[in-house]
Amino acid sequence: MESVILQIAARHMRPLLVILSLVVLYRGHNEPGGGFIGGLMLGAAYILFAMGFGVQKTQKSIPVSPVILTGIGLLLALASGLIAVLMGHVFMTGEWTTLFAGTGFELKLGTPLLFDLGVYFAVAGMLMLVMFSIMEE
Repeated sequence: MESVILQIAARHMRPLLVILSLVVLYRGHNEPGGGFIGGLMLGAAYILFAMGFGVQKTQKSIPVSPVILTGIGLLLALASGLIAVLMGHVFMTGEWTTLFAGTGFELKLGTPLLFDLGVYFAVAGMLMLVMFSIMEE
C-alpha cells in the first residue's frame, strides 16, 4: 500500500539526512558523533526512502550496493590502522597531515577520520543490507 505522504517525506528527507550524516561524521572528530552515528543516519535515510518507494527502486538509486559499501568501509578502517604500521608506529596510532599548509586555510586530516569514514560506510551498508532483506520478505 503506497502512502503519498510517506513518499513526499522520504523524497525530501533523504538528502537532508545524508547531509546531516556527513556533518555528524566530520564533527565526531572532536565532538560527540562520528562514523557510527553518521552511518546510522545514512542508513536510516535510505530505509525511509525504501519504506515509501520500495526496496527495488531504492537499490537502483544507491550508487554502490550495500555489500560493496560494507566492504569498502571495512577496508578503510583496516587501512587507517595500517598507515601507522607503515610509518613505524603501533597499529591504529593516529597519524596527521596538514593540507594547504601556509595558505591561511589549513586543513588537518588524520587517520582517525579515515577510520570513522570506514565505520560510517560499514554501518550504513550493513544496516541497509539487513533492513532491505527484512523489507523484501
